[in-house]
Amino acid sequence: MTSSLERVFKSSKPMPNRYTRLDLGRNDRGSFQVCIRNSSSENLEVEVECCSDALDVAVRRVGHVPVPHFNTETNEDQLDGFGQIPGFVPDPLFTDTKATLVRNETMTYWVSVKTSQDCPVGVHRVEFIFRVSDGQEYTLEADVFVYPVVLEPRRDFPVTHWFYTDALCDWYGVEPFDEGFWEVVKPYILDLAEHGTNVLHTPLFTPPTDGVKRPTQLLRIRRNGESYEFDWSDVKRWVKLAQDCGTEYFEWTHLFSQWGVEYGIRIYENYDGEYEGRLLWPPETPADSEVYKGFLAQFLPSFKDFLNAEGLMETSFFHLSDEPHGEVHLANYRKARMILAELAPWMKVMDALSELSFAASGLTDIPVASVRTSKQFYEAGIPRWDYFCCGPRGEFLNRLVDTPLAKIRGAGWLFYRFESLGFLHWGYNYWYKRATTQLIDPYKVLDAEAWPGWAYGDTFVVYPGDDGPVSSIRWEVFAESLNDYALLQTLQISPDDCNLALFKAYDDYPKDGSWYQLTRALLLANASKWVG
Repeated sequence: MTSSLERVFKSSKPMPNRYTRLDLGRNDRGSFQVCIRNSSSENLEVEVECCSDALDVAVRRVGHVPVPHFNTETNEDQLDGFGQIPGFVPDPLFTDTKATLVRNETMTYWVSVKTSQDCPVGVHRVEFIFRVSDGQEYTLEADVFVYPVVLEPRRDFPVTHWFYTDALCDWYGVEPFDEGFWEVVKPYILDLAEHGTNVLHTPLFTPPTDGVKRPTQLLRIRRNGESYEFDWSDVKRWVKLAQDCGTEYFEWTHLFSQWGVEYGIRIYENYDGEYEGRLLWPPETPADSEVYKGFLAQFLPSFKDFLNAEGLMETSFFHLSDEPHGEVHLANYRKARMILAELAPWMKVMDALSELSFAASGLTDIPVASVRTSKQFYEAGIPRWDYFCCGPRGEFLNRLVDTPLAKIRGAGWLFYRFESLGFLHWGYNYWYKRATTQLIDPYKVLDAEAWPGWAYGDTFVVYPGDDGPVSSIRWEVFAESLNDYALLQTLQISPDDCNLALFKAYDDYPKDGSWYQLTRALLLANASKWVG
């Protein structure tokens, strides 16, 4: 038995049970791992059974994916998997608990535990029975300590992961927004909410990021000369489904091209569901052209009416253009911002931009800063969201397939300590070769075939399953870090509290898994010190 902050590889050798308890509050979640190794001379079949009382316990088998190299720009002490990479790395989590236990290999099961709001306080025993095809039976026991404190839902901290409806359509063989699509998309929206992502990236138009995509445009449009008619029925259906699944906020498509703010985005006349050859203007139509401004002048008032009618204005996030940088981009961004200020003065925009000068200019209402520069924003008193993507690497917070799991667990603590207003990541389910519409096999390719620029483990956090997403270890640990944020918030702990003193920067914070386990247990045991 071991903690959830330690990767167990196929060749990992048995160790004494250093981890036999889990500390949780009520309305809380946590995880650990149980392992079995076959030291016999033959392959065996094994199945694990879990017994518990008042706890919601899920057991998933840990799968492995090939990783050809370590990610670059990172020192050895900030990497996980020496002696294993190149090789197979534990990551996907499968629901089947019966499998072949290969000789001289270790099999691991991921154990997720949830407590209800009224879960009995005290020690709960969880028993695992391993039944092996050679007739042997083995037992492990873990104790879950449940404390009286009830975790409140996280509030005032939106989290978004960009959601690729085109990838779902291509992988599952459905057409955008047909009946089959709605069946496919629901488990993924549920998964986002289940893992603390309370913002849904919504393809009002085809997202203009990372190359030309398969068209996926929720808003149906009919053109009559220079006039446009808008049908919001599919958008309403999307919003209703998302809210039923637990979504709190909606993030709408960028309105100008990525990396330069040069062009209007690709928008189609698609009132009958067809897209081929029906772009409303040529792809390289300038952002400040009369034809694009003419469209925005009709679309934006209709958009505002829709948001007000659906009660979404206060729970919406709007984008202008992704990751502008440099003086030329700044000038283009300023022109586009003036267009929106004229046509939609009600629209506040947020964008990923990490140069302090962009934020200081006031051109964006909510800067989204890379964790490389986020502390600079914090120290300058500029409110911001945080993000990371392929970088920064090294000692910085990230979520790559060779990032030590304890580093990932620090995410929620860092966001809380440095008073971030939200978190954005671009890769929930990007299952494509970089900047193309060519699908890859996520179980074999973890870098969009673009390493070393694009890192292994950055492009997605879930794998496609037969009936919905297959979670990953990285996704589970990140979700638990957001739950730590909820604990800190529930206990009303000040960001300057001594418990957070070791979080000095996004590249200088606790990276030992035992620290998180011990500190969390102490916070739960001493909850009355901070609350009541």
